[in-house]
Amino acid sequence: MKKVTLLVAASLVLAGCDTLSYQFNRAQRSIAESTGSGQPVKVSSEARLVTATGYAPISAQPGATPNQKMLNAMRASKLRAYQELAAIVHGQYLFGTTQVRDMVLQSDQFDSAVGGIVRGARVVKSYPVQEDTYATILELDLRDVQRAYIDMQ
Repeated sequence: MKKVTLLVAASLVLAGCDTLSYQFNRAQRSIAESTGSGQPVKVSSEARLVTATGYAPISAQPGATPNQKMLNAMRASKLRAYQELAAIVHGQYLFGTTQVRDMVLQSDQFDSAVGGIVRGARVVKSYPVQEDTYATILELDLRDVQRAYIDMQ
């Protein structure tokens, strides 16, 4: 048993840069080989939920009627929440520049971008906040993200 534990711990420590699915599969193979069973061990995992909230102003939306503006704000808040989830799952690209002349700061700016595919998210709640803002809360189970990634391979 000590040998199995040591083997799993060593494989996880040495696999710092590998993908999560690769680590998981390698650990399962190591356990199966060391126990002599040849069968992968089933590992139960709890739900790993991530939530993101998107907001959108109602009055700033295009539309001829207040109802059209409300619908557009609903859509915009949902897309903003998806953008937040993409940043959580895939990370966010940051690019910054600082300009100094004669030891005096001239400008300091940065840009950010998010890109990626988010599958399996569900709307938890969509509601107006105060009088001019709409909010949407999305939830994503990271186990579903991992399963989708493994299925693509």
